Amino acid sequence: MLTDTLADMLTRIRNGQQAKLAYVHAHMSRLSASVLEVLKNEGYIREYSTEEIRKGVAMIKIELKYNHGIAVIKKIDRVSKPGRRVYSSISKLARFYNGLGISILSTPKGVMSDHDARIANIGGEVLCTVF
Repeated sequence: MLTDTLADMLTRIRNGQQAKLAYVHAHMSRLSASVLEVLKNEGYIREYSTEEIRKGVAMIKIELKYNHGIAVIKKIDRVSKPGRRVYSSISKLARFYNGLGISILSTPKGVMSDHDARIANIGGEVLCTVF
């Protein structure tokens, strides 16, 4: 039983790219799938799909993205953790790597990137940062 499936998924992505793997598997959760959708829309991963291993147990297959053999994701970190939640209003949310990276937020309107949250003018829980 995992306490933080999102942190586990981010670690698997980080380790998979260091090992230059084509894809990695992670445990399925709705939050992880929402974060992967943002990563796909922003161009950090190629694709993801869900695979049912057995009844009631599903995994996500994440296809990693490389540019001339170099991983697209340079840095991916979990910000808000189960022991310490981090919330931010959109006016106080700092730009990650001066706008070159993204922060992924869980807002009342769903999981979105900081750019989309600025357009919608809503803040929320800062889940992770990606560069």
